[in-house]
Amino acid sequence: MSNITETAAAFFEACETGQGWSSCAQYCTTDASFSAQSEAIGDITELSAYADWMQGLLTILPDGSYDLRAFATDTERNTVVAYAVFNGTHTGEGGPVPPTGESASSDYVYAMRFDGAKIAHMTKIWHSGIALQQLGWA
Repeated sequence: MSNITETAAAFFEACETGQGWSSCAQYCTTDASFSAQSEAIGDITELSAYADWMQGLLTILPDGSYDLRAFATDTERNTVVAYAVFNGTHTGEGGPVPPTGESASSDYVYAMRFDGAKIAHMTKIWHSGIALQQLGWA
């Protein structure tokens, strides 16, 4: 990748389509960290674990997709921000309850901070409580 914008876009696509850490790792430092003030994923501290969580989520919500609404690079702070809406229906096995057939449409933001050419930390800004209610999980 020639710059952080391209790297962030490639990571975002790989992560949001459920390719897991095996595909996302190439865009990140080996010890890339993760944070979120969100009940559903607040305990995840490694970006590798988050990428694999997304992979698992897309087995529970097999029609899961995103609508990218904004994508911006702040070169002064070496950060790329992506705002999207995730949509999916709980028809797959797994998760906290049997398939509900309910759908969620959930706004979220990724703030990806770079160390050189690779993502060193990502923060996800997401109100998981609303998504869990929409899916019939809460």
